[in-house]
Amino acid sequence: MATVAVLMLGFFAFLVMRASTPSLAPLYSELSIEDSSAIVAELQAQNIPYELRGTGDTILVPRDQITTLRMQLAGEGLPTRGQVGYEIFDDQNTLGATSFVQGINNVRALEGELARTITSLARIQAARVHLVLPERELFRRERKDPSASIVLTVRGELTAGEIRAVQHLVASAIEGLTPNRVAIVDGAGRLLAAGTGDDRNGVIAGEAAELTLAHENRLRTRLEDMLANVVGPGRARVEVTAELDMNRSTTTSEIFDPESQVVRSSQLREEANSATGPGSQQVSVADELPGASENATADGATSEQGSTTEEVTNYEISRTTETAVTEAGGIKRLSVAVVVDGVYADNGNGVSTYQPRSNEDIERIATLVRSAIGYSETRGDTVEVINMQFAERRDLEVGTSEPGLLDFTRDDLVRFAEMAVTLLIALALVLFIMRPLLKRVLAPEPQPLALPPGAELGHNHMAGANGELLPEIPEEPRDKTPAWVANARSMGETQLQTLKTVGTLVEENPKQAALIVRGWLNDAA
Repeated sequence: MATVAVLMLGFFAFLVMRASTPSLAPLYSELSIEDSSAIVAELQAQNIPYELRGTGDTILVPRDQITTLRMQLAGEGLPTRGQVGYEIFDDQNTLGATSFVQGINNVRALEGELARTITSLARIQAARVHLVLPERELFRRERKDPSASIVLTVRGELTAGEIRAVQHLVASAIEGLTPNRVAIVDGAGRLLAAGTGDDRNGVIAGEAAELTLAHENRLRTRLEDMLANVVGPGRARVEVTAELDMNRSTTTSEIFDPESQVVRSSQLREEANSATGPGSQQVSVADELPGASENATADGATSEQGSTTEEVTNYEISRTTETAVTEAGGIKRLSVAVVVDGVYADNGNGVSTYQPRSNEDIERIATLVRSAIGYSETRGDTVEVINMQFAERRDLEVGTSEPGLLDFTRDDLVRFAEMAVTLLIALALVLFIMRPLLKRVLAPEPQPLALPPGAELGHNHMAGANGELLPEIPEEPRDKTPAWVANARSMGETQLQTLKTVGTLVEENPKQAALIVRGWLNDAA
């Protein structure tokens, strides 16, 4: 009993401690040794329980304090992820620092801040940035472009869009740096971006492929959602092939309308002319002498007079200038293929039989698909809707992917199993150990009755070894029979009744019977 009691106390103490111990969750993982040491020192200063996992790069703290601790550590500048940012200038005396040291510290600060920003992305675990920032020398026209190289430790694989996002992020933070001058390598040594400056064609091809894929996925999702409401979930499969025009063009045109003219300016000029000349006389030297003109006029000179009128009118003709810019990504052609399952009906024997859809249903579905994708015959779009039986059975469908009320995660199931096992163990201990022990401890011990001194037992009484006086056996009434017959009958009935009474008493009081038998044995000895 003592051993069982100690085990029970230990078990319940374990349950209480387990229930009172806070649930631990990772505060930070994949930390450097420096960051881990600084965070542990801060936790010890605040008397917060923690646990180290792995090689010390993972720190676990109570789950309900994770958010508060992260905010407090962020205020302290932790974790630094092994990178030094602009805090390098906080504890430095710049009075005696040279320009060379200041330039090196500036580059280190830029690299550290960029590495922290890149690490904050969801798919990136760690980053290391190297910058090359050439200094422009005096009296030199040529200028070298800056460049950058980045090493990333990622979860899974980065898409082309995520790689370009990192390139543009770094290029926007450095003056004069272009995205095609940023080289990116992952932790496995694979080249993600060359950064040689001549990979623009590859970038454009990648952008075109992503744009095409995104457009196809968007159309396919819209069509499948629409058809799911018509033919049922999972009863239609859609494939879309889009051909996009990735050329960018600018067109400028001028249109003159001769019918739309207005007077812009009008100019009127009038001239009057008057001239006189000699008659039929010949020209001589005398005509050129002073006073010769008067004499000539008087001698029969001729005179001429005239006027000239000139009018100039300027008209303005209506002109229209149009500039059309066509951006890349226009749809050149669409091809849509739709496969629709048939109808399953019960044949009366509890078995579903396949029935194809009618031509009217197929034509209606095709009309819906054409309207949904913006079908254009001049563009050369094609839409094909075919009715075929699917390979999987209708009754084996999983159903919708929306989480239900009873959908539990793996962690929830493990926790429920642990609670169930603990409850079963506790119930087993209570029912099979604690209950018998308590029943045995609380059961009262029967006290034997003491026989008065000098009392004797007759043939109608039964006494135990400890002097216990058993109840008197009543005698049967005697009838009128011979004495010896009545005496024999009385003795037989008395012995039989005594045996029955003793058997009943033994069944009802087994402990007292055992004590009486033990007393008899002691007396016989």
